[in-house]
Amino acid sequence: MNNTIVRSLSGAIFLIIMTGSLLWNPVVFGIIMLLAVVVMMWEYLTISLSGEFQKGKILSVITGITLFVLLFLDSAYGIDNRYHYLTVLPAALLLSSFIFERDKKGEVIKEGYERAFFTVTAVVYIALPFALAVTTLFDADYSYNPNMLLSLFILLWSSDVGAYVFGMTFGQKNGHKLCPAISPKKSWEGFWGGVGTTITSALIIHLTGLLSIGLVHILIIAVIVSVFGVLGDLAESLFKRNFAVKDSGRILPGHGGLLDRFDGALIAFPVAIAYLRFFCLI
Repeated sequence: MNNTIVRSLSGAIFLIIMTGSLLWNPVVFGIIMLLAVVVMMWEYLTISLSGEFQKGKILSVITGITLFVLLFLDSAYGIDNRYHYLTVLPAALLLSSFIFERDKKGEVIKEGYERAFFTVTAVVYIALPFALAVTTLFDADYSYNPNMLLSLFILLWSSDVGAYVFGMTFGQKNGHKLCPAISPKKSWEGFWGGVGTTITSALIIHLTGLLSIGLVHILIIAVIVSVFGVLGDLAESLFKRNFAVKDSGRILPGHGGLLDRFDGALIAFPVAIAYLRFFCLI
């Protein structure tokens, strides 16, 4: 089957699952998002740690799960703040797990301390951004309101589509390379096309009343999502290039792994949410 068709079909299924669960039920979406976080963390750790450091991998994922679940429960049900300290236990075990890692000869792995970096960054880079994202799903009275996160996804996907269309149309042959050392196919034409498409989507979001935070704020959020989404994409591309892999996984035919699909959100969403919390007081 043509790669474009495969890519379009898998992208459509992915879109239906994400938006459908988001609009349907917060618990269902939370479970799907948690599964996505687990898959992305495992993809990241498999690439960076290969077949070694299994204890560190498992504890890293457990730490990410704990962080995500506790922030979700806090936002949805207002659990007591003391429960947040439960994250400390798997995190503490994670930071000391490399003491117990052994190679095939039964000896301590010498580079374990250096490689421990990846188990910690998996939590900060992947679990934390989506744990913060689910905090936007609920209002102060704990009522479910998915409009903010839905809007962030719309803006991010608009940026991706715009960058792809404008990059393919104007940037492939005679375009200006954005960052050829990391991602040779990305062009400035695609970048500005993505920004323009995202701003257009922001105007539509404002006109439809999906968000009521003011046009200026929506436009600023659009630019943040588009620009930092590109930075997230480049950061993940550099990560894969460093370990000489093409895709983070194979779960999405034509797209690669979930980490490949969410890479822009990992940096764009935390920055956008920080802006919203600080300037819009959501």
